[in-house]
Amino acid sequence: MPQLEQFVTPVDAVVSRMRALDEALPERDGIAVFNRVYLAVTEAVDRGIDTGRFTDARAAITLDVRFAERYLRAVEAVADERRPPACWRPLFQYRRHPGVRPLQFALAGINAHIGHDLALAVVDTCRTLGCEPVDVEDEFDRVGDLLVSLEERIREDLMPGPDLLQIADPLTHLLGAWSLERARDATWTAARALWALRGLPDVAGEFTERLDTAVGFAGRMLLTPLPD
Repeated sequence: MPQLEQFVTPVDAVVSRMRALDEALPERDGIAVFNRVYLAVTEAVDRGIDTGRFTDARAAITLDVRFAERYLRAVEAVADERRPPACWRPLFQYRRHPGVRPLQFALAGINAHIGHDLALAVVDTCRTLGCEPVDVEDEFDRVGDLLVSLEERIREDLMPGPDLLQIADPLTHLLGAWSLERARDATWTAARALWALRGLPDVAGEFTERLDTAVGFAGRMLLTPLPD
């Protein structure tokens, strides 16, 4: 399948960059916590492509790569002492805060990436492939299904154990206010709106900026420091 091969290399490159970050960052760093989660998701998507889980592999790979590139560009921006998008700023600002728990880091990263980056990645994908959002909806849904299936495991792996019951109640209350499924539904609506506004760059830019700000605000709430 020569037409598909040109899209495979970028996926491998994305995975390699995430693995390099995993090796370079301290384990407790908030970006490292999210990166491990996202690496697992990306590898799961890659396996799904290899096993035929996606109807349109070309669209799935393009969406996967465009999606990951937005996260990696945020990491590069901070490394270069530039400001990342507003949705990512809380995680970078609180990445070493001792009062923020690993589960909070993971979900704040997912919030930024799903709530903001995924909508823009859908638009990027449609522009790359010359198609409409409806043409990649199945791939969007399957990627979302993988994320939802991993969310429960993430919560189980990173939730405090019995020795930390003194923080379990506030953590459960805080994180219970955020839902990946609701975020995914809102993202699809945002992607369709951005696509409809593509002929109005000023309006699309304002919409994107407000989306970025709103997602960043939610991320800041998810990173509320908790007592030891």
